[in-house]
Amino acid sequence: MANTVRRLVATTLAGLTFAALTACGGGSGPNPAPSPVPGATPGGRLTIAIPFDEPGLGVKDGTSYRGFDVETATYVAKALGVPDANITWKEANADDRIQLLVNGQVDLVFSTFSITPERKQQVDFAGPYFVAHQDLLVRRNEEEITSPETLNNRVLCTVPGTTSADYVVKNYRGRIQLKEFPRFSDCVRALANSEVDAVTTDDVILAGYAAEPQYRGALKVVGKGFTDEVYGVGVKKGNTQLLDQVNTALKQYIADGSWQRALETTVAPSGYRVPSPPTPGTA
Repeated sequence: MANTVRRLVATTLAGLTFAALTACGGGSGPNPAPSPVPGATPGGRLTIAIPFDEPGLGVKDGTSYRGFDVETATYVAKALGVPDANITWKEANADDRIQLLVNGQVDLVFSTFSITPERKQQVDFAGPYFVAHQDLLVRRNEEEITSPETLNNRVLCTVPGTTSADYVVKNYRGRIQLKEFPRFSDCVRALANSEVDAVTTDDVILAGYAAEPQYRGALKVVGKGFTDEVYGVGVKKGNTQLLDQVNTALKQYIADGSWQRALETTVAPSGYRVPSPPTPGTA
């Protein structure tokens, strides 16, 4: 009888512990029920742009979507009163993110969208919510390429409309042969097929590709980041109410541990070391 009682008590306590963890956002992912931000509209709708082919960050898999940007966007949407079913996902290619907002095709852009003075002239940014670093992806047996300075007369691949492409053009024009494809997945495929010598973009994106089954053991990230890429959430210029709401949601996202858990389940499996969170509202 005593053993039965002890088992019953232990089971009850375990259930209570699980319930408590669930209520405060515990478990392996972000809090599924974040507190609504001021001005949230229950049952509202949002159209959100995300990457569709960046492993660990944003991937379209049939009719579902996964990755850190997806988790972040979903959490923010829920804090604004928008359930999963009321989110319309739209692909954000690197060179059309600004126009998606300017033309009113989307409400928000969560797509490794680095905050720059030039972009802030056209759109507003909530955040930041992550800080990455531009790096290089090379073939596993490559020993000579260790930095952009070692790319003289080599073919470097990136995507137009990115800060990565801008940095190379500005600093290495005439020294590096730059090849551009519409998607980073095209660049990575070209690297694996020895059609280019390296790929450059943010380290967190490159780590995701290097960890993909078809590239694991064949490609590697150099690991010597040479810029800071501060990610923000793109908002249409002048929409201060939405901007403030997203910043409030991002602060909660970090404070309740959801940011950390989202990265641990989406990005960390690639081997990428999860950094410390930035401070939203300072974009």
